[in-house]
Amino acid sequence: MHVFGLTGGIASGKSTVTRVLRELGAVVLDADVIAREVVEPGTPGLAAVAARFPGVVGADGRLDRAKLGARVFADPAERAALNDITHPLVRQAFMDKLQALEAQGVAHVVYDVPLLIESGMHAWMEGVAVVWVPREVQKARLMSRDGLDDAAAESRLAAQLPLDDKRAHATWVIDNSGGQDATRAQVETMWRAMLARG
Repeated sequence: MHVFGLTGGIASGKSTVTRVLRELGAVVLDADVIAREVVEPGTPGLAAVAARFPGVVGADGRLDRAKLGARVFADPAERAALNDITHPLVRQAFMDKLQALEAQGVAHVVYDVPLLIESGMHAWMEGVAVVWVPREVQKARLMSRDGLDDAAAESRLAAQLPLDDKRAHATWVIDNSGGQDATRAQVETMWRAMLARG
């Protein structure tokens, strides 16, 4: 099993890259999707989050992400507490999914993880792709996409390792500051390189 990491930053265009990879036939596991699965109603994950962060479960029994986000985005200690609960659960669910895919004969998997470098997971990947854009482009896209003012956008960006720092760990850098065709060509080249391994 060849496992590659894919990361970027908020509003860098990672979802565009994962869409192209899937169109090319890649199996992409998404850490954000897995993170949602481990806090579905009835899971031990949701119970643990609810116990540590009272009031973040809505009347429907589901996690109120906006409420939780408001608590953890501005406070590194609260964010660390949330990560201490969810990260081990996500890691275990990821390993379970990998084993199932391997049993189906899948040989190459791309794991899409926003905090791949920050968590140190990149160290055990066979290769790492970083979706990169200049910081001013990232900030403008974020403000436009999420309707944020300058200060809110800056605080979101400050919560992540800068893309230039992530780039230092990359096997492949996908420059997503041009058009879709330019990005797609880079992704196709990268996927061929991934398939060539093993």
